[in-house]
Amino acid sequence: MWERPQIGLLPDGKRLSMRHGPIDLIVEANGSTEEVTRAYRQAAKAFGPVLETLSAELPSLRAPLSDRVSLRCSIARSMKNAAQHCCGQSFATPMIAVAGAVADYVLDAMCRGRTLRRAYVNNGGDIALYLATGDSFDVGLCPNPETGNIAARARIAAEDGIRGIATSGWRGRSHSLGIADAVTVLAERAALADAAATIIANAIDLPGHTAITRAPANTLSPDSDLGARPVTTGVGVLTRSEIRRALALGEAEARKLVADGKIIAAHATLGPHTFCAERAPACLTS
Repeated sequence: MWERPQIGLLPDGKRLSMRHGPIDLIVEANGSTEEVTRAYRQAAKAFGPVLETLSAELPSLRAPLSDRVSLRCSIARSMKNAAQHCCGQSFATPMIAVAGAVADYVLDAMCRGRTLRRAYVNNGGDIALYLATGDSFDVGLCPNPETGNIAARARIAAEDGIRGIATSGWRGRSHSLGIADAVTVLAERAALADAAATIIANAIDLPGHTAITRAPANTLSPDSDLGARPVTTGVGVLTRSEIRRALALGEAEARKLVADGKIIAAHATLGPHTFCAERAPACLTS
């Protein structure tokens, strides 16, 4: 049994914190005081039942996409749709889009009927955005939270159609089948960005390399949707050619997703090397 949701303003008085079990959201809206207050009330009301609703569908959400399962709640269906949209022939479950789908759901509820300049819901780094016409949002891409160094920047304008940002990699909070330090994706929805970032990060790999350590996912997290599949636990010294070979696999995946219109941009980092795949005009700068 989970404790009750913890919801309240942060000390700056501008951002809203909403926590429940493993879900930890930071929410901010910009607009008149009355509109922001109403938006936060709507976000809190929508957030309340999210964890229990998703928990009731966990067996289906942890099943491979190839399994025919029915999903009842809108967040679960959004997760499955995003995963199917991006995975191609890759193994995936709807769980690859959970953080982004929750962020989308809360943002939609928060903005419904409100007049805001911009708003975001940040779910552990996976972000759903709202931008009014003429507004913009600046983003810094950090591949290693231990250093805090920014690898690239993006200025997202309302007309760009980017409403979701997500990052995946073996250093992150979720398990990865690949060795990317970080893959950040910009897409039309956070759920799509979340799913695509995971798929691209999984593709960046050097199977069987002795400098890479792995462990079955279910030995690290007994309930992992990855089961006994080996996930990356450490990446040792790699040569430049090895890094470039691994990145090339992910770049091919990213460029296909961009070309197919499924995502807007992707930026990946492995060691000192990066790649960027995006639609024109470019929105990412190093």
